[in-house]
Amino acid sequence: MSKPAPKKVVLAYSGGLDTSIILKWLQEEYGAEVVTFTADLGQGEELAPAKEKALKLGIKPENIFIDDLREEFVRDFVFPMFRANTVYEGQYLLGTSIARPLISKRQIEIARMVGADAVCHGATGKGNDQVRFELGYYALEPDIRVIAPWREWDFKSREALLDFAEKHQIPISKDKRGEAPFSVDANLLHSSSEGKVLEDPAVEAPEFVHQRTISPEAAPDTPTVITIAYEKGDPVAIDGEALSPAALLTRLNQLGHDNGIGRLDLVENRFIGMKSRGVYETPAGPSCWPPTAAWSRSRSIAAPCT
Repeated sequence: MSKPAPKKVVLAYSGGLDTSIILKWLQEEYGAEVVTFTADLGQGEELAPAKEKALKLGIKPENIFIDDLREEFVRDFVFPMFRANTVYEGQYLLGTSIARPLISKRQIEIARMVGADAVCHGATGKGNDQVRFELGYYALEPDIRVIAPWREWDFKSREALLDFAEKHQIPISKDKRGEAPFSVDANLLHSSSEGKVLEDPAVEAPEFVHQRTISPEAAPDTPTVITIAYEKGDPVAIDGEALSPAALLTRLNQLGHDNGIGRLDLVENRFIGMKSRGVYETPAGPSCWPPTAAWSRSRSIAAPCT
């Protein structure tokens, strides 16, 4: 017996390729009222275009939520993760992973606020995000309906998504080369790039993929020395200047960028058993939590080649 169509859906909306098409798909497939939620986690310029796209796709202004969660993200999620020395497969500082519980939490809060009977995410059926989002939803609201379009619709490739976008005049951003962009996720802690040429592990990531760090070859030959003060395991000041969690991470991001640190090119194991290549930039990570960086390096050096 099929479930009745949802009446109101809260969509975790980035304004990117997948979620812009999902928004239109929800309207067509279910005839549901769509509420968009975009979390401001420090990703920057994505936010204004996300609102503009939602409006162009027929979302009412009162149904567009863009919430500034930067301080909560760093204070309650990033710093506790660093204290726990949480590193995946010896290298990855989990910049994407740690953002998902907070997004799920706020999405459920909005669903309760607006009386939505369903939530929706744009994670694919092959990755880890589908698990992260849905565990968060069900932990907070066990009876909520979860719509996972990538496990329901007939699109099988990003090319098919682009065709759908063109058909429905959905604005899709282009990179500097005039092409559809890499699959990118960004927040105050890191950014990740996947897809296109990166799917071939034998191909070195092009320099233009890196948006948050300069190449080590372009970095200064002299070190930048800073002093970070900690309280109860969390960084609280740089060179004697007290900073909020988000402001401190922002400052360290700039320092990391200027000195060419924080890049990672990794083929990792996904939850469902597949392998995936990601190019990650976490410029604040190695300086914000040096014990984690040192531990990562020791693991990388000691790890056998397979």
